[in-house]
Amino acid sequence: MTKKILTFLLGLLAIVLFFFFGRVVWHPIYLKVRGEKTTSDVVSRIKESQRFDHDFSDWKSLDLFCFKEERVIEVWAKGGFGRKKIKEFVFQGFSGELGPKLREGDGQIPEGVYGIEYLNPNSRFHLSMKLSYPNAFDRKMGERDGRKKLGYDIFIHGKSATVGCIPIGDEGIEELFLMVAEVGKSNVRVVVAPHDLRLGRRKIDIAEIEWEEELYDLIESALQDGL
Repeated sequence: MTKKILTFLLGLLAIVLFFFFGRVVWHPIYLKVRGEKTTSDVVSRIKESQRFDHDFSDWKSLDLFCFKEERVIEVWAKGGFGRKKIKEFVFQGFSGELGPKLREGDGQIPEGVYGIEYLNPNSRFHLSMKLSYPNAFDRKMGERDGRKKLGYDIFIHGKSATVGCIPIGDEGIEELFLMVAEVGKSNVRVVVAPHDLRLGRRKIDIAEIEWEEELYDLIESALQDGL
């Protein structure tokens, strides 16, 4: 009896370990069974379309500079060639005002320095990529202010409808999705600013908070570091 229990527990442990560490093996199969696309499926389809002729062989990292007032995303690549601006994507929709996101449901596009948590090849907005909002700075300021529900699920995505996200149309998101997938999401930095702070324009004042200067110093430093 003890041997059967031990065998059962070892088998259960093996299943749990495979679930967590064997995702790269079972998850694509799971998606195909469900009839859903994988990131690899989408990347292959986009490449086959031959609509985008980027050579990714020397790209090491990407900076996505998102300017809310100008409503544009600048894509900067870094590699053996140094750093150069690759592309601009125009916002196809917009919600909220200039200034950071402070709470769930405020419709604001966050402002700060973020990473890409994951790519979603099955988004209802064609394709999408999730920003790492709220980041450590957002949480720290929320705790300082006594704000608990900061919001979540902020994406760059296709289509044009949005509440708090950045839509760049279906063709735009396909090209950017390909760039991020090829470079690797861990090598992508997203800087969201109220406007292009590289131009020396005055940082905006926000009545509700007292830490906007700290935020915009961080953003401005990230923008300058990217050049």
